[in-house]
Amino acid sequence: MVEQVNRQNIWVAFMRDLLLAVLVLFLFLFVSCSKKLPVALETSPPSDQWTVSKTGFVIQVGAFRNLDNAVRLTLSLNAKNLDAYYFKHESGLYKVRFGNYLSRRPAEENAERIKQAGFIQEYFVVSPETYAVSQSRQSGLESVRNEIVTRAHSFLGLPYRWGGYTPDKGFDCSGLTMAVYDLVGLHLPRTSLAQFRSGTPVSKKNLNIGDLVFFLGQNRNRVSHVGIYTGDGNFIHAPGKNKIIQVESLSNRYFQNRFAGARTYLSADSQD
Repeated sequence: MVEQVNRQNIWVAFMRDLLLAVLVLFLFLFVSCSKKLPVALETSPPSDQWTVSKTGFVIQVGAFRNLDNAVRLTLSLNAKNLDAYYFKHESGLYKVRFGNYLSRRPAEENAERIKQAGFIQEYFVVSPETYAVSQSRQSGLESVRNEIVTRAHSFLGLPYRWGGYTPDKGFDCSGLTMAVYDLVGLHLPRTSLAQFRSGTPVSKKNLNIGDLVFFLGQNRNRVSHVGIYTGDGNFIHAPGKNKIIQVESLSNRYFQNRFAGARTYLSADSQD
């Protein structure tokens, strides 16, 4: 009899512990599943890949009269994963910039390391206060939009080969938009798809100068091209291999059929 009672007690204790374990597991799963993940984690890769931020301290190297020299330096820096870009300065010289640092000291330290490695010669650090976005509280966001278009026009006729480290890989549309925005003080994500996902949607009829317009690729199931809207139904873009940066119309049938949407990155938040 005693043995039978002991068996019953052991069985009761086992069932009690099992039910308790099941209850704890259920509560854990319920609480975990009921916590809604941030949208960025549900629909996108890591958030830092899709973030638009203000351009910080940037390293500027080289001032060339010959465009080929600026292209050559840009490609060599990009081969070191430095995301460099070149642009035509108002002086007529072609200059090269890279980096985006929160403060001056790390920018200078990194520039010195790159200089010691022999990749660059002279340099200076560009302060974020010089950018149009930083001055927009006084001048207004419309002035920033005008600056974007002015910068975009300064690239017309230039070759753009940022995406590849060899000329045969052609031009890089998102490299152009990133460079233009960097020059006014906004640092965009690197790819056209990331730029598309990080911007605020704007309808075609409400497009404003400086907004970005996006297009589907050849298979028409993913964004793979981007341009800068300049008004009157036109945009500036880096179209492809063996072509120069040029103006195109949204009314062109090719772009009409592949239009994926437009995005803006300018708001009151840009002035904070």
